[in-house]
Amino acid sequence: MTRVYKSSVIEAPVNVVWAHIRDFNGLHKWFPGVTDTRLEGSIPAGQAGCVRNFGLASGGRMREELLEFSDQTHTCAYKMLDGAVPMTRYQASVRLKPGADAGSTFAEMSAEFECPPGMENEVAAFLGNTYQTALDGLNRQLKKT
Repeated sequence: MTRVYKSSVIEAPVNVVWAHIRDFNGLHKWFPGVTDTRLEGSIPAGQAGCVRNFGLASGGRMREELLEFSDQTHTCAYKMLDGAVPMTRYQASVRLKPGADAGSTFAEMSAEFECPPGMENEVAAFLGNTYQTALDGLNRQLKKT
């Protein structure tokens, strides 16, 4: 399995950052390259088992299932069911903690996946860049809120 990990300090309180990203159906509001998001089925957005289907600016679609969700620990974990990226067994998580500075948040995004042999570095770099862009964008959106 290949692993990717990115972290960043967001200059906003953890409850503000969590309120902005906690909606499993709201990925398009903060994640780069996502154009729209809709839930499939009747399981609500914060409950394990719900499935989101989202569009990508490149034209593809992805489907992910929520595995774990906690308002108390500000975490969620999910797996890819179908996607436009050449990988399998993709499982990712987002975790927020109060930052060292008052009013800041330490945000972590990580994933494990398999992909065709020889593509590990390319796919890991793509995901790492995408995660860092998402974290940087969150900081710009929420700074000093």
